[in-house]
Amino acid sequence: MTLDALIDTLPTYAKDLKLNYSSLVRNNTELTPQQLWGTVVASAIATRSAALTAAVLQAAPAQLSPQALEAAQAAAAIMGMNNVFYRFHHLAANEKYSTMPARLRMNGLRGHGVEEVDFELWSLAVSAINACGKCVGAHEKVVREKGASEELVLATVRVASVIHAIGAVLDAVHAQAAITAPEPALA
Repeated sequence: MTLDALIDTLPTYAKDLKLNYSSLVRNNTELTPQQLWGTVVASAIATRSAALTAAVLQAAPAQLSPQALEAAQAAAAIMGMNNVFYRFHHLAANEKYSTMPARLRMNGLRGHGVEEVDFELWSLAVSAINACGKCVGAHEKVVREKGASEELVLATVRVASVIHAIGAVLDAVHAQAAITAPEPALA
């Protein structure tokens, strides 16, 4: 199913998500196309919604270069790992953990081949979805140091929040369908 068709299947209670998707993704004026679609890809992966991720990955090649698509996927992968690790730092009472080396490979943070600000925005979006305050703070600081405005940061997080909510609703619709589906007949 195409992404637009999938969005059109959202239930009535998610009308605001449809409207926000339309204004933030279909008619976006705040982000470059690469920033926007990299955010959509990384955010969809972070939602863990199979239906949404599949539709986004089907639509993305028409919007992103192969290198940018791979970089957005790398941002989602690395931040999926880092967000758990650094969120633990934040939540653990023992401050010694913050002084110890991570010993996790993070090569994807470099050599991704896209604008540094774009990759950092995608990392920020995933970190916001995964609620890692330490990573949100670090990536927001980097994009601001590289000249991004607060408006650009907020536009990115706004897109991530809508994509995340769409993924949650699609999963709820899938769960509801499983509950209401008739039991298969036994042979």
